[in-house]
Amino acid sequence: MKTYLPKPEEIEAGRAWHLVDARGQTLGRLASAVALLLMGKRKPLWAPHLDVGDYVVVINAKDIVLTGKKWEEKKYYSHSGYPGGLRVRTARQLAQKHPGWLVWLAVKRMLPRNKLGRRMAARLKVYPGPDHPHRAQGPKPIDIKELF
Repeated sequence: MKTYLPKPEEIEAGRAWHLVDARGQTLGRLASAVALLLMGKRKPLWAPHLDVGDYVVVINAKDIVLTGKKWEEKKYYSHSGYPGGLRVRTARQLAQKHPGWLVWLAVKRMLPRNKLGRRMAARLKVYPGPDHPHRAQGPKPIDIKELF
């Protein structure tokens, strides 16, 4: 029996828009569920070498929850490339400066680290508040707890 491979027009026709409310959600659990939606792993068309995932709009990203002491102890590192250019920020500092970045970084780091993962990450839209410009696409609200 031959393996079924979806055609590009079938993949595009099967893409849906999901709306995820991050208010009160734990960061890691939210990120893993959103990564599953972006990869399309819950679809019957899924193939490891194809991008069959959906679009995901995350709202209220500023209201996520980190358990324990992670707001102060979780560190995010970046380097400018110059000597002494290491910059370390806590989760609280990063959330104050860029409220949606915590969610975006957590999801992006759960995707594959190749061209396919970058294409998946491009379909992730994160907004700190309840407003978003994707109402015309008609994203359907999805409860993260249903996925697990």
